[in-house]
Amino acid sequence: MLVRDPKNRGEPQAFLSTDRKLSARQIVVYFIRRWSLETTFQEARLYLGLDGQRQWHDLATARATPIRLGLFSLVALIVQRQPDWQQAFRRSAWYQKARPTFGDALAQVRRALWRQLSFWLSQAAADQQESPQLLFEHVAELLAYAT
Repeated sequence: MLVRDPKNRGEPQAFLSTDRKLSARQIVVYFIRRWSLETTFQEARLYLGLDGQRQWHDLATARATPIRLGLFSLVALIVQRQPDWQQAFRRSAWYQKARPTFGDALAQVRRALWRQLSFWLSQAAADQQESPQLLFEHVAELLAYAT
């Protein structure tokens, strides 16, 4: 099946299937569904090291991959259930994102965890200043997006 944009904004695309019983519409629907899976695996490889597994035993690989994909799902669910987090992601002047990417979601979860672990910033010090907290926030922002 060959699909063309009626307004000529893009190149024609060919969609193929080995199942001759599928309608043209169903083939396109399957392609659209597959796209979200491809994006998931691409981001899992990039941010969670899915391709970089160097285990010596097949059982270790069989355990690590589901754990990494489970972590992907957990991060996505955490951010989805925090409506205020969905608006708090990095934006750039040249690219407008409607929703956070997985990298943004992972950075949000990292920052939230690090805030819980900020015990090294003593709250009991009499001469406590605001600068250590600002420094912590700045460093956390930089590290949250590190891959």
